[in-house]
Amino acid sequence: MDYEHKAKEVGECLQSYRDDASGWKVCKKSNDTVVSWRPSSEFPGNVYKGEGVINGSLEKVWDCLKPVPKGRRVKWDNNVKKFDLLEQVTEDISICRTVTPSAAMGIISPRDFVDVILIRQHEDGAISSNATNVSHQGCPPQSGYVRGFNHPCGCICVPVSAEPNKTQVYTFFQTDLGGLLPRSVVDSFFPSSMTEFYNNLAKTVKSVKDV
Repeated sequence: MDYEHKAKEVGECLQSYRDDASGWKVCKKSNDTVVSWRPSSEFPGNVYKGEGVINGSLEKVWDCLKPVPKGRRVKWDNNVKKFDLLEQVTEDISICRTVTPSAAMGIISPRDFVDVILIRQHEDGAISSNATNVSHQGCPPQSGYVRGFNHPCGCICVPVSAEPNKTQVYTFFQTDLGGLLPRSVVDSFFPSSMTEFYNNLAKTVKSVKDV
């Protein structure tokens, strides 16, 4: 599999999600976060977009978000129980396995995902993680976990030019959780989970010292 080609494709895909404002429908809104959705063109489900401004510099916010083994995200993101590096393809492209805990009061059992991840620096100063599912010989499906599949997803951190201590964070999720889950469970899980994601990220950024 051409991991580099696939990584570059997902990077362009996420950028297009950020740029294209058409078709999104708001499904959950709080003081600091807006979660929207629209039908996915990648699989028979939805793509969800989160938007929120986090109080913290881009460097600090990214330090909490960046997808690296033993990084901060495993500690604060309730949907990431374990994160392992399977292969470092290039300096900015890696193959990783993410393990998620059970969710929705146990209705959603533990999952694992294998993705190619691209870390991308943007011309406007933004930095992003861009991921999509791949197969890897070092990580076949394992007992005890339902193998899920992430379609183009990730996070984009954008500096707020007028306020250097604030960062605009876009998140995109479109995940085939696998298994025989009722559609209603999936549709209610993601908006609530993404709101919690922003709340926990904001608390973590506030608690860490400058990086």
